[in-house]
Amino acid sequence: MSTPTALSLAFIGTGVMGRSMASHLQRAGHPLHVHNRTKEKAASLLSAGAHWHDSAGQAAAAANIVLTMVGYPADVEATYLAPGGIVANARPGALLIDLTTSSPALARRLATAATARGLSALDAPVSGGDIGAREARLVIMVGGDEAAFARAQPLLALMGKNILRHGPAGSGQHCKLANQVAVASGMMAWVEALAYARAAGLDPARVLESIGGGAATSWAMLNLGPRALRGDFAPGFYVKHFLKDMRLALESAAELKLELPGLAAAKKLYDHVATRGWEDLGTQALYRLYTES
Repeated sequence: MSTPTALSLAFIGTGVMGRSMASHLQRAGHPLHVHNRTKEKAASLLSAGAHWHDSAGQAAAAANIVLTMVGYPADVEATYLAPGGIVANARPGALLIDLTTSSPALARRLATAATARGLSALDAPVSGGDIGAREARLVIMVGGDEAAFARAQPLLALMGKNILRHGPAGSGQHCKLANQVAVASGMMAWVEALAYARAAGLDPARVLESIGGGAATSWAMLNLGPRALRGDFAPGFYVKHFLKDMRLALESAAELKLELPGLAAAKKLYDHVATRGWEDLGTQALYRLYTES
């Protein structure tokens, strides 16, 4: 049931992470308008009372705040800037929050287009995967106007715990790409450690128990390592989306005249993962590259 402070929200993109994120907003009492390319992926939200719309623009027209969690920069651009998209159809004064990991330059374009129509826009990419989304423990990295950030904070706090604004439009995307640079090398580190342990005749699970409590540990090691060892490669975060993030980071680094050899090495390995036909698996599928000939 709605509370006196309930806001009319639109949520576009109800996939692996978006569905959980939207459900937190819904359970807080906010009327929810949803759209997704595959309606079945919004079924749990619809059964809980969300309103379905056949396009992102239609959902946006029904809400005061619009949140998006889609796949690729091209999806973000089409969702927001197409003639029937969000910017053209949003209510006057609406706040637009893109939670997708996308291009900093595109985030700035969206902010400019939103401002031209009397709207506010934030780029607010997230980190934490399916577990963080389900448990409302996402890290949320925000770029955009301070007043818009203050308006968004109560909603972002329903989905995450570590929420910081890093500067003007595009800054959230830059922070998320920095996050992915760190994650990329970190994934190689724990995968190679467990592959080494296996080749040496040790029990990788037992090795994980030892090194997971010391200086080598990381979130990915503790959360994705056990999945990989038991052969669970279901996506918490898709290989194909991680490849997209690494491409964006490498492109942005090139614009900044910065070389990132660790990121380049990780990208090359994940390209091999994709050529095996594993791009729709979770990022822990990198372990298979070392253990399956």
